[in-house]
Amino acid sequence: MTAAASGCFHCGLNVPSHSHFSLEIDGKARAFCCPGCQAVASAIVSGGLENFYRFRTENNPRPNEQTANFAIYDLPEVQAEFVHSLETPSATTSAKTSDNESPALKQAQLLLEGISCAACVWLIEHHLAQLAGVERVRVNATTHRCLVNWNADVIRLSEIMAALSHIGYPPVPATEDQQQQLREKENRTALMRLAVAGFGMMQVGMVAVALYSGADAGWQVYLRWLSLLIATPVVFFSAKPFFVAAKRSLLARHLTMDVPVSIAIGGAYLASCWATVFGGGEVYFDSVSMFTFFLLWGRYLEMRARHRNGIDSDRMAQILPATAELQTSDGTWKTVPLRQLQVGDCVLVASGTSIPCDGRVLEGRSGVVETLLTGEPDAVEKLPGDEVIAGTLNTDSVLRVEVTAVGQGTRLSAIERLVEQAQQDKPTQVAMADRLAGYFVAAVLLVSCAVAFAWWQIDPGQAIWVTLSVLVVTCPCALSLASPAALTTAVAWLRQHGLLVTRGHVLEGLTQVQRVIFDKTGTLTVGSPQVVDVMDMAGQPLSEELRGQYLAQCAALETGSTHPIAKAFMPYGRGLTADHLQQITGAGVQGRWHGQQFRLGKADFVCPGAPLPERPGQWLLFGDAQGGLAWIRLQDRLRDTAAPLIAALQERNIEVELLSGDGESEVARVAAELGFAHWQSNQSPDQKLAYVQSLQGPSGEPHRAGEKVLMVGDGINDVPVLSGAFVSVAMGGASDLAQTRADSVLLGSDLMALERAFQCAHLTRKIIRQNLSWALGYNVIALPLAALGMVPPWAAAIGMSTSSLVVVANALRIGRK
Repeated sequence: MTAAASGCFHCGLNVPSHSHFSLEIDGKARAFCCPGCQAVASAIVSGGLENFYRFRTENNPRPNEQTANFAIYDLPEVQAEFVHSLETPSATTSAKTSDNESPALKQAQLLLEGISCAACVWLIEHHLAQLAGVERVRVNATTHRCLVNWNADVIRLSEIMAALSHIGYPPVPATEDQQQQLREKENRTALMRLAVAGFGMMQVGMVAVALYSGADAGWQVYLRWLSLLIATPVVFFSAKPFFVAAKRSLLARHLTMDVPVSIAIGGAYLASCWATVFGGGEVYFDSVSMFTFFLLWGRYLEMRARHRNGIDSDRMAQILPATAELQTSDGTWKTVPLRQLQVGDCVLVASGTSIPCDGRVLEGRSGVVETLLTGEPDAVEKLPGDEVIAGTLNTDSVLRVEVTAVGQGTRLSAIERLVEQAQQDKPTQVAMADRLAGYFVAAVLLVSCAVAFAWWQIDPGQAIWVTLSVLVVTCPCALSLASPAALTTAVAWLRQHGLLVTRGHVLEGLTQVQRVIFDKTGTLTVGSPQVVDVMDMAGQPLSEELRGQYLAQCAALETGSTHPIAKAFMPYGRGLTADHLQQITGAGVQGRWHGQQFRLGKADFVCPGAPLPERPGQWLLFGDAQGGLAWIRLQDRLRDTAAPLIAALQERNIEVELLSGDGESEVARVAAELGFAHWQSNQSPDQKLAYVQSLQGPSGEPHRAGEKVLMVGDGINDVPVLSGAFVSVAMGGASDLAQTRADSVLLGSDLMALERAFQCAHLTRKIIRQNLSWALGYNVIALPLAALGMVPPWAAAIGMSTSSLVVVANALRIGRK
């Protein structure tokens, strides 16, 4: 237990003599300094979490006796900045979907104060998980960020935040300002530790010169005590993170690199103290201070690289303007804070400024640069009716924009949530390296014991510093960094070039993909089909009056639909409205107009048995309860980069296939134009999923069983197959639900981003192999040299730090290439 026997069991402060606050924990009466500490301990114990006190590494902060009022965080206006609603999943259950989501399920991002160790994370996650209505809790001990999914119909956010504060971890909304404050605090602390170690290294080094230059016995005693005085703050302040992390890993029964480092620093310091106090033997204060400094220097450089990656990720939130020009009810313009914007407002976006919200252009014509979101450098022309995205840059002239989404509802915020989701995943390569590092540390400790025993027999005076060198020079820092450094760099590069990775296994999976399956509409085509023909059931053109009436009724049936086909009928709307609208996935839409039932979609859905027109194309049938009324042919333009992508994949000897729910004639036309040897039409969502599963599973044709399939799709009808594929990519214009189920999202319209992803994945695998080879090769060479006494401790520290920096520098080559 951390608390002293005479101190408060929770916070460690002195217990007043008149205090009568106590509680039985682990069969013993524990004293507390105040009712606040007693209440927190009671909440922990009553929740069955008394093991927290066994594994904590330091005392807990004393709780505030007057709990803060969190009721304000139940207001929707306040939650808009850090809370978003999770969507209802599709009917098809996927193994990738672990959240039991419902319309009332929400997610909040919080920053927690007071987290000091893994035991804190354990306590928080277990304590909140016991609250009714809390569905999922994830706490990141590094960033102090907590993601909570809860059912708003069962529990309020204020109750969750109060529960966190009650056990000693006051929460605040996770905003960029709060995150930046944590980075600054971490940077200041690291610089202070580095400065103390550097000063101690220089001073102890000067004393060592005098100590080893032939000082007489009297001066040797004085210089040894002076070295002890200087080295003590280096060990107890600068090297403290090593000891804390080592203790934490031992309590968790998982060996990390901090264990041998702590043994080396602590062992050398204690041996030197013994020699100084009792006389005789060698002192190693100079070596301890020197390799503490070099270790901290290496870690500081790694921390700066991590902070830079974090800042690059946060840059998307930083590009939003602080204010917006809002049109008031009297038609004048007023500058307001960004958070005051609401859906339906009208804003003015000047040339050269960022667009503050998702919206629709009402007036104006200008170019908008969407590079940060899509990776495409050229400005996209925006006309009235076009959609614009928050954070993109208006370049040419003034635009008047109607607000369609703000805050957590914008596409920019959705991307940030997907990035946060990706950061929670740990790829197989990283997990394997972590396990390997644990075994490696155990081997290092055994080898060090053997080396210490051998040198104690050969030359006891050399045994300590040789063992010290072995412990430090073989530390698996580079081994642990080999995969994460490369993967982090690769994911950041792909994001800048148009592909947002949202699952940790994507880069590893792309190197194993054997077949790529594409949807057609909105994926290989631009997703904006146009009406090119309207004919009666006999194949004859309709009159202009009847043609306009049917198209207007089709537009009424497609009201509210987000399917690309619905866009084809938007220009023909005449303000007609239909009721009882229903979308039948993979079939069409239906509804009632003037009490009569109408349908639009595939022929078998509208009028079973109706023969398709002979002319090739994508044909839809419009009809009523009595049968078909008109055939409507749509034409969709292929994306400019579709053909180059298919050719590039075929050059990689990757099988390509077209799997579409559209009619046979249109799918055949697209397959012929792009060079697909295999294609299938009229596929329902269930059929698509079953086909991909047959390719990937143990069943099916022998030559196809066990394939690694990459699925590229768009729209709600692709959600099941995107969830079931080995690796999946959703188009940037896909439905939000499709994007959340995909492993990655193509942010722009450039399909060649997929080819760049394959290149990046193979380069990343090559870099990871190089890093692992370097890390293992370095240790294979350095270990025998250190065991033979050829590497002094300070050189061992430099070698270990250099090894880590080489791995990081090699990983950064991914971005440059």
